[in-house]
Amino acid sequence: MTMVTKRARQDAARLNFSGPLSGLFFVLMVVFILGPLAWLGIRAFAESWTFPNLGPDGWTLRWWSVVLGDETLGRAVQNSLALAALTVLVSACICLPAAYAFARYEFWGRRTFLIGLFALNAFPKMGLYVTIASLFYAFNLMSTVLGVLIVHVLGTVVFMTWIPAAAFAAVPRSLEEAARDAGASKLQVFLSVTFPLALPGILVAAVMSFLASFDEAQGTYLIGAPDIMTMPTQMYTLVLNYPNQVAAVFSILLAIPSVALLLAAHKHIVGGTLAEGFQIK
Repeated sequence: MTMVTKRARQDAARLNFSGPLSGLFFVLMVVFILGPLAWLGIRAFAESWTFPNLGPDGWTLRWWSVVLGDETLGRAVQNSLALAALTVLVSACICLPAAYAFARYEFWGRRTFLIGLFALNAFPKMGLYVTIASLFYAFNLMSTVLGVLIVHVLGTVVFMTWIPAAAFAAVPRSLEEAARDAGASKLQVFLSVTFPLALPGILVAAVMSFLASFDEAQGTYLIGAPDIMTMPTQMYTLVLNYPNQVAAVFSILLAIPSVALLLAAHKHIVGGTLAEGFQIK
């Protein structure tokens, strides 16, 4: 009886200690994640903020009108959205057939190719972009939409291949065989059974590819500047030539598409589709 009472007291002490510790950890995580966003939000509406004042000197919407009324910044927004959408489309056309082949066929060098996809991100990107730039100079692809598009597609190959490959591999073969036994052709089986079941994984890959293209800055700046400027590359100009408030407004606008897409796809991401994409064997 004494041992049971002692153990119960120890468990109660652990619970009493873990409660405040969990609360402190939660508060720290909230500050770590939401703190920068709160700072951007305050800056975006602040007239000015001088040290050592704890708060802004005044509030204004002037910086929003500066950003929304600037034709250069508006063109950068259009370029980012158009390039990201085009990148997802081109990447899907190239990578989805490869993803299906990785998922359903055994061929020589399969694992080598799969590992090689990760090698694209295993080295500093700037060194890769400098090498690409020297090649692009030879083919007159510098400061062209095609050159920037190639750079963006290279950054999406991992997402658009690995995640859909795992999605295709997860489709039960028995369902496909049942459709074939019912008289469906291979194309009909793919369109009516395989593709619909793999679609959640493909959508997650598309979202991750869109965000990777939308946030790509180094390669876009090296290959496309000064003729092709996107939202991430335009941030360099904002930081150097505009007040901090303008950069804060533009940062919020840059984050809106990312947050919206992640919220739209959170069901599949939280559900494990994203993690499953990197478990294909």
